[in-house]
Amino acid sequence: MTARILVVDDIPANVKLLEVRLLAEYFEVLTATNGADAIETCENGKVDVVLLDVMMPDMDGFEVCRRLKNDPATAHIPVVMITALDQISDRIRGLEVGADDFLTKPVNDLQLMTRVKSLVRLKMLTDELRLRASTTRNIGIEELLSRRQPSEEVAPRILLIDERASSYERILKMLRNKMDVDVVTDPHAGFFQAAEEPYECVIISTAFAEFDPLRLCSQLRSLDRTRFLPIILVADVGEDERIIRGLELGINDYLIRPIDQQEMLARLRTQVRRKRYNDHLRASVTQTIEMAVTDGLTGLHNRRYLDSHLQTLFDRAVARRRSLSVMITDLDRFKSVNDTYGHDGGDDVLREFARRLRKNVRGIDLACRYGGEEFVVVMPDTDGDIAERVAERIRAEIARTPFLVGKDGQALEVTISIGVSSLRRGPDTVEDLMKRADIALYEAKTGGRNRVVAKAA
Repeated sequence: MTARILVVDDIPANVKLLEVRLLAEYFEVLTATNGADAIETCENGKVDVVLLDVMMPDMDGFEVCRRLKNDPATAHIPVVMITALDQISDRIRGLEVGADDFLTKPVNDLQLMTRVKSLVRLKMLTDELRLRASTTRNIGIEELLSRRQPSEEVAPRILLIDERASSYERILKMLRNKMDVDVVTDPHAGFFQAAEEPYECVIISTAFAEFDPLRLCSQLRSLDRTRFLPIILVADVGEDERIIRGLELGINDYLIRPIDQQEMLARLRTQVRRKRYNDHLRASVTQTIEMAVTDGLTGLHNRRYLDSHLQTLFDRAVARRRSLSVMITDLDRFKSVNDTYGHDGGDDVLREFARRLRKNVRGIDLACRYGGEEFVVVMPDTDGDIAERVAERIRAEIARTPFLVGKDGQALEVTISIGVSSLRRGPDTVEDLMKRADIALYEAKTGGRNRVVAKAA
């Protein structure tokens, strides 16, 4: 797992210490020595997690966190506050301004890494949802995203799995009149109840006499219906290894007994707020997005999706200094197919071509029907030479096996021409990238068809 981590601290030695630890785990590290620079970096760059010192001059960490969480452009970035202070009131204050976690100096290496990796996994999920939501806005379905999210005043549904009466009764008392809590004492029954009911967080106690609570955490993470359900582990002092293992398994947070009521409420609200945010994004992009951005005949994305999504992929490649290639393919003499076999026969050819195209590109590649018999494939992290080889493989695959057309399954030989272009290291635009691919396609068509032409980056 790799990600971009921003370390914010006004003391260079502290920055260097965290930087060395993170680089050893192959994270990419950015640094800032004050709050203003940290906010600017988050606004302008790709930041996956912020490690934020509390005690800084001019603008302390609490204010930095508050500003990041109040800005829709940066609110989804996880923030871990790090401080020498070890007061519950400081942890609560950090959580109330939106911090996702709170670590005390000196930071334990294992806890630091498991926390960061857990938050990176969450950030990746949120990024994917936000990317889809952004695309949805761009193609004109903004009303999906404008639906109101569940009010924070709606009491969250919480499942507490704890077999010890003295423990769960104390927690129930803390959450009374603030959250809707169900208690299950049997962990096996708790697993099935979590899967069947729409809970917004599960609290799991480690105090089981004859059951490993991490087994339950693992089961909840492996089931599709509970994979994204927040889990908070309640542990006793001295259970550090169990907590670290739990974080590696995917639990979202933990509390140490004796539990402070305000800290528990703050951590629960953080998890519920995050889940509601992601649920809202997920619902916004799944209701009608497929119909809006999918070509009904071939099942590939349509041009409308390409027009909005290609710019995002292009900007990401430029920002990260990564390669990006595009191929435009055209079915040779397709008009004669329609003239000979009718539009139904032409549709058979288009569907089969789309199937073969999808089979020959990666999951991260963006394959679209551009219009008529033209198709576009956008290939992130792919340089020109590799893209040309992929294009040649697709061309050969199409030419090698005849297509079956019509009810009688008549064999029809089909060929394609492909133009390929790649991102230039100098000034470049999406329009230029597509134009170069289109010119290459034209050269392939005029040069005899059934061939690949690549324009050098």
